[in-house]
Amino acid sequence: MTAEFTEFIPSLPEEIALECLTRLNYTAHGIAASVCHRWRELLHSRDFYYHRKRTGFTRKAAVLVQSIPVQSGGEKPVRSPSYGLTIYDPASGIWDRVDPVPKYPDGLPLFCQVVSSEGKLVVMGGWDPASWEPVRDVFVYEFTTRSWTQRRDMPSSRSFFAAGAVDGVVLVAGGHDESKNALGTAWAYDIRRDEWTELGRMGEERDECEGIVVGSEFWVVSGYGTESQGGFKRSAESFGLGTGEWRRVEDAWGVSQCPRSCAGAGENGGFFSWAEFDPVLRVGACGVDMGGWTLVTGAEYQGGPQGFYMVERKKEGQKGKLVKFEVPEEFCGFVQSGCCVEI
Repeated sequence: MTAEFTEFIPSLPEEIALECLTRLNYTAHGIAASVCHRWRELLHSRDFYYHRKRTGFTRKAAVLVQSIPVQSGGEKPVRSPSYGLTIYDPASGIWDRVDPVPKYPDGLPLFCQVVSSEGKLVVMGGWDPASWEPVRDVFVYEFTTRSWTQRRDMPSSRSFFAAGAVDGVVLVAGGHDESKNALGTAWAYDIRRDEWTELGRMGEERDECEGIVVGSEFWVVSGYGTESQGGFKRSAESFGLGTGEWRRVEDAWGVSQCPRSCAGAGENGGFFSWAEFDPVLRVGACGVDMGGWTLVTGAEYQGGPQGFYMVERKKEGQKGKLVKFEVPEEFCGFVQSGCCVEI
């Protein structure tokens, strides 16, 4: 570590003081940051995050965009469900809600995108839950301070676009504009600089596509053009994070269905649908890659109860086993999408 990470605790060697702070659970960072200016700078720094990650003191959690039915005195919801953010910590088994975005206290923008990088959660786009008009809002949540900040808007309105994040940068591509025209444009958002940069265009427009980061590539899976609504392509396009170039891959998506939330990275550069993994996931499947395993949700039939499952990653050629686990009743709602956050 650099010289800026020195003399944090009086009478302790700098290496030991740093390791003491490194071992603090992220839930204590908010209180620890108030001790002094130097602790606050350290705990909020990018270098310290990667130091914790290298030394094994970060923790992976699943963040889900999940329906939260509003109940009257009876059993039926009084209106359509709103959506909030649920966080599941596999290490402790604890389920909890992330604090609402202050601008949308009664529910997230519908169909917003949620991604994570460097321990931060980014919510962008979607439709205003009251007017159903597309929004360009971008919000970033800091788990260490349990606070939201509103950031620079997306450069233009787009709905049902692909998104992914790596090394503090969010990538977005495709979707459609306010006139329902499919888009082939792509942008990168630097979380720390709060800056948007336009990337090269994809080879073709892709509405209702799915974004997946695999290694050093941002994949935009399937989608359809303006004149072929609902005719999902079998191809995908990959953006090389090192080269800055797009390449098209044929037959990367083997099913003629929407890839949003249900696409998983398969073998040999292809992708598969979690909805076809098992009959119990046939409707509303959503998969969140947690590293060595995947959190998968879905229902066996339309209107059926949501099941929550763990699928361990197996060796090449082997199919992982679907293992159901119990979820507290208040967290059993429909899961629209999700991401893994390493805090």
